Amino acid sequence: MKLRFFLCLCLIFPALLCAQKDAAPVQRPWLLLIGSDKGLYGIDSGGEARLLWSGGTVHKILQGGGYWRILSGKGVLVSSDLFTWENRNEGLPVKTIKIYEGGKKSFIPLIQEIKDLEIHPGNPEIMVCATKDQVFLTRNAGKNWENLGAPPYRTNGIKAVAAADLPELTVFLSHSIYGVHYINPGKPGARWTELSRGLEKLETTDNPDEVSDIAAVLPKPGGETEAGTGALPVIYAAQTFRRRLYRLDWEGKRFVPLWSDDADFGTVDSLDIGAGSIRFVQEGAVAELKYPGLYRPAGSLPLAPSHFRRRSDIIEFIRTIPENLEIKPYCLMFRENIFRPDSEVISLSELWLLEGEILRLSGAESPSAPVVSSVSKAAGRAGLYLPVNHAMDDASLKAYLDIIKERALNMVVIDMKDDYGRLRFTPRNPAISETGRVFRPVDIDALLQTMKNQGIYTTARIVVFKDPELARKGGGKLAVWDRRNNKPWVGYYDVRRKKTSPGAAGQSGDAEILPDSDPEYEILRTYYDERWVDPYAEEVWEYTAAIAEELHERGFDEIQFDYIRFPTDGTNLSDARYRWQEQGMDMESAILSFLNHVRSRLRAPISVDIYGANGWYRTGARTGQEVELMAPYVDVICPMYYPSHFEQNFLAQTPPELRPYRIYYLGTQRTARIARGQVIVRPYAQAFYLNVSYDRKYYNSDYVRLQAEGVRDAGNNGLTYWNNSGRYDDIPLP
Repeated sequence: MKLRFFLCLCLIFPALLCAQKDAAPVQRPWLLLIGSDKGLYGIDSGGEARLLWSGGTVHKILQGGGYWRILSGKGVLVSSDLFTWENRNEGLPVKTIKIYEGGKKSFIPLIQEIKDLEIHPGNPEIMVCATKDQVFLTRNAGKNWENLGAPPYRTNGIKAVAAADLPELTVFLSHSIYGVHYINPGKPGARWTELSRGLEKLETTDNPDEVSDIAAVLPKPGGETEAGTGALPVIYAAQTFRRRLYRLDWEGKRFVPLWSDDADFGTVDSLDIGAGSIRFVQEGAVAELKYPGLYRPAGSLPLAPSHFRRRSDIIEFIRTIPENLEIKPYCLMFRENIFRPDSEVISLSELWLLEGEILRLSGAESPSAPVVSSVSKAAGRAGLYLPVNHAMDDASLKAYLDIIKERALNMVVIDMKDDYGRLRFTPRNPAISETGRVFRPVDIDALLQTMKNQGIYTTARIVVFKDPELARKGGGKLAVWDRRNNKPWVGYYDVRRKKTSPGAAGQSGDAEILPDSDPEYEILRTYYDERWVDPYAEEVWEYTAAIAEELHERGFDEIQFDYIRFPTDGTNLSDARYRWQEQGMDMESAILSFLNHVRSRLRAPISVDIYGANGWYRTGARTGQEVELMAPYVDVICPMYYPSHFEQNFLAQTPPELRPYRIYYLGTQRTARIARGQVIVRPYAQAFYLNVSYDRKYYNSDYVRLQAEGVRDAGNNGLTYWNNSGRYDDIPLP
């Protein structure tokens, strides 16, 4: 095996990574470094694999100044010999994961997930990195980091960073919604400045589509440089959701298109700039653009298709990773030529994009495989949400069974804990009955038997943190608290009106009249019909996990969590207080702590429902629904891309009637990219009419059919039709 592996490496793709001259001696030079889900591995010139670091995942490998640096699940680590590693995380933010087990809680402090790490091309002591909402700079190889903050965005969503001297130190960031910005941290009063001109925008918006990676490189010695600027570094950028490459015209402060294949969707990531070539990872391939004039002045002609080639040799190289390692490769580093120790070092990350090409690891799951081995059961499920009140007897159930058969569906989602916090089944676990309220329960044993007889996959929907029943228990012990009024918090909005005006229309719920400073006016305060429990409360997690466990034990195939988020509505949102929040926890760590808790208890596929916008952009703003962070804990993510819920002109370009198709076709793929392919994306399709401008003009059966076709063309991992009233006349025939 070792001999075969070594011969494959030499014949298929010669490469060599030598130890640095000033590094500790090693027995043989390293041929390949691999970052994986199980740590960092080195393959030496004899074909031997050795574990070099085993502290967690490794997502990126960098080299410079006599040191290796890795971006890991435990932050930034640095080594001079690849054997002894030092944490370089001082100054980086920490998040806390709460563990609740056996009635006791403990805490795990973790470095906030670092989205990107880059080395300054001219000074390896300088590095930049970013979390979801802040950028950090080090001038001493990570011994300490300073916080550069971020532009005043309304949402988090940073994806990539870079740094270079232009000619003064300049740091770049890319944001999922607001594009690229830069800052000169050495200047007094330095502020972030937008730099998005030239980047292709998301249609019908003013937002540049997400930039996946930014690379800063020094010009070749004696090579061409930007006219009039001297030997400045050259900056390149790529986009996440469309295959586009750009070169920055720094003097003109705009990005110049360099290459595109004009695909309607695609990803370019992990830019690796060589001498006259740009290498990158895309779906199923490592690609290279060969171009001798790579450093030509800004404004030069874009690269022609003839400059593009697929590096199938690199794919074959990756396939030779020893099978007995049983790892998911996330990144790698090697030299272009085994016979030239001075040849280029190639460093590639985001290898999950190659999933279809490297599914050959013996006994290992693919880089995109969710955490439950039985997750294949959840793939390809298309069904409908079945209101539990319509499943109380065989007569009402028959109509839905007929729809499922006629429309060639194979799944139902049914409430077992509804939007009002009520349990819609009779628990066998007395602790569940003591905590919750059973209301008009369905006979789930009979229901599940009927579904199994029909070959229908069953998903139990559990509404989690919107729970009026639990919020009022024990005097509001577990409720989100109103710090101003010292009682359970309820969101509201105010309308100022003349006293003679008619009643206000709008959200349902309680309302009250309040006095105004002007005696001719009054304030109509309308309360949202929602009551929330604290997402930080471990008692809520335990109650939810117990419900999920019993439902799976009694026969449900899948458990689906809805309202797995923080409240978002109300002019008084700032008054909400979370009394169960522990030091170091934020919204995302609350959601992750909950998911970690239920994941440890369940052996069933887990699905979660999220806002459509949280699946469209790399952000969990206001909700805590950060897809990139949630993905390792769940098997299915169900974005609600309802066209009625986006801005009414969003993707409504000509022809506007295709808007539902565009939203679902692009949205399904975008969520899969943000989740790094780790989950099934099974959207909810809007099978209902809402009185908004677009629906008034275009809602019909085609509106629903186009959504389904969009999901199908995006990969067909399944979908669920939603109609809260149970009317499904509009869903398409097969």
